[in-house]
Amino acid sequence: MQHGDDLDDDFVPDDLVALSDEEELPDAEDIGELLSADEDAGEVQAGQSLNAADKEKKRKRRAKEKERKLKKRKLAETIEPVEAPSIAAQPPVLLADYISSMQAKTFSKMSGIELADMQIPETSIADTTMWTGSRNLDQLVDFITKMLPTLRTRMGQRSKHNGAPTLLFVAGAALRVADVTRVLKDKRLRGEKGGDVAKLFAKHIKIEEHVGYLKRTKIAAAVGTPGRLGKLLCDTDALSTSALTHIILDVSFRDVKKRSLLDIPETRDEVFRTVLGAPKVFNGLKQGTIQLVLL
Repeated sequence: MQHGDDLDDDFVPDDLVALSDEEELPDAEDIGELLSADEDAGEVQAGQSLNAADKEKKRKRRAKEKERKLKKRKLAETIEPVEAPSIAAQPPVLLADYISSMQAKTFSKMSGIELADMQIPETSIADTTMWTGSRNLDQLVDFITKMLPTLRTRMGQRSKHNGAPTLLFVAGAALRVADVTRVLKDKRLRGEKGGDVAKLFAKHIKIEEHVGYLKRTKIAAAVGTPGRLGKLLCDTDALSTSALTHIILDVSFRDVKKRSLLDIPETRDEVFRTVLGAPKVFNGLKQGTIQLVLL
């Protein structure tokens, strides 16, 4: 029996085995670190992919939201705004209350009894509730023709006296006065015999010039700002009320600040103090010989 190493003295180890014996195997801690590094790299890569996907989703969502807002804005631009019904479209009983409420703002220091004496009778306010069209100037000729046939007839007749219109049209500003004047000069209203249409506002024109014009001219209508009309009615004898049958208040028109003729304190006060409040005008409204029309 042999003892000791059973290998032959001249035994040479296999190369592969020899190399394996010489190399040190990594211990458990090193293996753990390697595995952990691999896992971290995988997680980073997965996180980057997830972040990229989230960013893409957000980008697409923002693009869709932007497109939706753009479509909404274009739609809003193509749809015309709906006009609120004009106060003038109400029946005379409600218009009388409206006029009274405006008068109360002008005559704020008056008592209830005094204001009642200033009230314009409901019977002196024209009923235009049957009119369903626009109350803009593009339909003013038709409005007068259909709603105010008596006025239409009288505008086609020549007045007997100079400076004595059958219509006073009260507008809030000089530019509006000019626009209304052009419309009222339409031959569908004045025909061939109707008088001139006076354009009365203070801008660049002295009151003396208007006085001279009115005293030498037969007019069918006088269009003006309340300030100038009031001065001519109260301070001169150039603008006569002898043929006056209608007064139109331009209450549907609104300026750039969305204010109407009676919304502006200055023009409202002039309307009630010097135009409707002029003695001969006020008496005509009380007696029913003059009709008040709200356009």
